[in-house]
Amino acid sequence: MKYIPPKKLKVLVIMFFVAAAFGIFIGLVMAGPGQGLYITMLGVVNLCLGGFMAWLLMTQKPKVRDSRKRK
Repeated sequence: MKYIPPKKLKVLVIMFFVAAAFGIFIGLVMAGPGQGLYITMLGVVNLCLGGFMAWLLMTQKPKVRDSRKRK
């Protein structure tokens, strides 16, 4: 997989976890009986995506610049 800068991955992790918490909260507490399940499931999908981005952040090897290349 292509190298992604750690700062961008941190922003994505935070974004997915906040959206997941918001979606799960709205789906379980505030939504009506028919639509709460869908919103909760979308919150769980965001939670999984946040976990995947966090895994990428922790397991990604640092980018090493090759001193032989010149721009």
